[in-house]
Amino acid sequence: MARTDLQIDWLRAFVAVVDAGSLSAAAPLVHRSQSAISMQLRKLEDAVGAAVLLRGPRHLELTPPGAELLGYARRLLALHGEALTALNGPVLSGRVRLGVPDDYAVSYLTPVLRSYAARHAGVEIELDCEQSTALIPKVQRGELDLALVSQDRPTRGSLLFHEPLVWVGAAQFEAWRRSPLPIAVYEQTSQARRSTIAALNAQRRAYRVVYNSSSLAGQLAAVESGLAVAVLTRCSAPPHLTVLGERQGLPALGSMAVAAYRSQASRHLPAVDALFAQMVQTLGKPA
Repeated sequence: MARTDLQIDWLRAFVAVVDAGSLSAAAPLVHRSQSAISMQLRKLEDAVGAAVLLRGPRHLELTPPGAELLGYARRLLALHGEALTALNGPVLSGRVRLGVPDDYAVSYLTPVLRSYAARHAGVEIELDCEQSTALIPKVQRGELDLALVSQDRPTRGSLLFHEPLVWVGAAQFEAWRRSPLPIAVYEQTSQARRSTIAALNAQRRAYRVVYNSSSLAGQLAAVESGLAVAVLTRCSAPPHLTVLGERQGLPALGSMAVAAYRSQASRHLPAVDALFAQMVQTLGKPA
């Protein structure tokens, strides 16, 4: 017989796994090891009396009981956050002007905003999605309060994690076999562009730029049409594209240092303080 108690930690682990897509990706979101999350899911399933997730080799799928539980779990976690806020601190209000590149928005910003909104529902978030090269000057000018950016230098903001760069191509076109190699790149000041060119030059691989766009959508359009291969952050590489590497004769790539960068003018704003802290707590990796 199923027990009736559903502990908050079990529900938090369950929601994190659903949102992140895997136990390993969920682990940093709830600051637990993968094995600890697996144990919490087993305890939750014992309490529910049924499996909530089907765990395959490549993906997770909600069972019917899991799909039914998910809505209740989100509401319980939100209410739990509201209770903590009411008991432990003042209610925040106001507006936070937040910036994030397109490729980091879904994978990394979504869990941050979900946790933040559960605790601070009275704060309005004004979101600006652009490349880091555009966001950094906006933070410097005070047009944005806070941004998640790829660092252009080690002192820029508070380092959170490193995001690998990967080559991507459309399997049906095999653009990587052409010579010179056709590449789609970001704008001239982009770090991803500079890393791409440097890696190709180091390999002495002939290439030509056939597509130039400052947007992630533009890069994907070039790759999906067979026009070129491109270098993207791993989190933004869609599953229908092929991740390329040494087997296709392409050079190894580095990673992007991702940081939380805030304006000087926002230092006295409690709503920004709380969002910055949430970003560090959710995304920061242990040293």
